[in-house]
Amino acid sequence: MQTSNSIQRPVKIGIAHGDINGIGYEIVLKAFQDSRLLSMFTPILYGQSKVLSYYKKNFVINDFNYSLTRDARQAWPNKFNIINITEDELKIELGIPSELSGKMAVLSLKRAADDLQYGHIDALVSLPVHPACYKSDTFEFNGPAAFLSSCFGVKSPLWVLLSDRVRIGIATDRVGLKTAIDSLNRETLRLKMKQLVSCMKTDFDMASPKVAVLGLNPEMADEESSLIVPVVEEMCREGNTVFGPFTADDFFNTEDWRRYDAVLAMYEDQALLPFRFLSLNGGCVYLAGLPAVCVAPDHGVCYEIANKNEASPESLRQALYQALDMVNRKKI
Repeated sequence: MQTSNSIQRPVKIGIAHGDINGIGYEIVLKAFQDSRLLSMFTPILYGQSKVLSYYKKNFVINDFNYSLTRDARQAWPNKFNIINITEDELKIELGIPSELSGKMAVLSLKRAADDLQYGHIDALVSLPVHPACYKSDTFEFNGPAAFLSSCFGVKSPLWVLLSDRVRIGIATDRVGLKTAIDSLNRETLRLKMKQLVSCMKTDFDMASPKVAVLGLNPEMADEESSLIVPVVEEMCREGNTVFGPFTADDFFNTEDWRRYDAVLAMYEDQALLPFRFLSLNGGCVYLAGLPAVCVAPDHGVCYEIANKNEASPESLRQALYQALDMVNRKKI
């Protein structure tokens, strides 16, 4: 992993605090107990210090210090910074979605996204929120990805699962399987293949990335030959090193996946199952195709273990490391 010494100031990574009723503050506290992170980049949490203090007390974490700042441009280097998004008293209802937790999650995301657009922070890591919390009359999006895409005017970004061992893009949105399959067409597949190739070149500094494309269903051979094969062949004619389609089970049950820089899966479950198995040290999700670095842990809000001191910060650490590395590569 690269450090931030090669640029004029430390990289600033904004953290949208997600759902205050879930595990977000727990994994933040656990991740930043390792003070070495503060020498690598400047973290800025868009949340509330009172909520952080509540969880500090619950988990008996005394060796965690932070600084308050009103403006990301004035964030303190070598310290954990908090921008208080509200001065109101926030009622924490552990383990359940609430109207208040949704309102605060949206406010945090909007404040962080504004700073990202204006260049006041270099990357954004968004912590998990229950989908029900986003449903309101004042927020027209179904989650952070749709909102961030709208902020940057990108119609269809690409979800990429990232870990130290594997990178898997997902050709369809996070929707039900039937909806995902129905949405697949040559135009969509071509766009997603191009986005994944571009991501590997731009964000991972690969001159000629090798990309493997998974099949849709071995029982739908005719559809694969008419849908996936022509797009793979077209990408190859344009000089890209794209291969497939491969049967997902065979591909990940052998060592074939090691031969490629990235994999394009057709739908979320096809990507998540092998990704979780292979990413023993935690993984994260990157929203590729935006002009800014936006990353998130690869898990949900985990209400069932909220406030039980059972949440692992590894996925958040991976998100922070990946964000830092991508920002540094872009600035070289």
